[in-house]
Amino acid sequence: MSDRKQINFTIVPDDTGDEPREYANFCSVAHTPFDFTLTFCEVRPLSDRHVKEAEVDQIVRAPIRATIVVPLQLVPNLIHTLQEHLRMYQEAYSNASLNKGPIH
Repeated sequence: MSDRKQINFTIVPDDTGDEPREYANFCSVAHTPFDFTLTFCEVRPLSDRHVKEAEVDQIVRAPIRATIVVPLQLVPNLIHTLQEHLRMYQEAYSNASLNKGPIH
């Protein structure tokens, strides 16, 4: 017989530290058979030089602010939670601008 007890608990973020807050307005998603990788970037207004380079290369490089690897088992709950929070946000603020479709 095992001496292990089952304990139910809730995990909450410990925001008492000095962790910096990062801003990102673009997220690239990739996956493997085992996990999803979310790469958050900050896309800034483009200079004339960057616009000319983008016209040639069709690429705009954005600084990476964070790369998060999420195990596959967490992804369905993450999607559900984001959808639920978006629904609550839209109800609270009646923000129809979010219904314009995907931003790429």
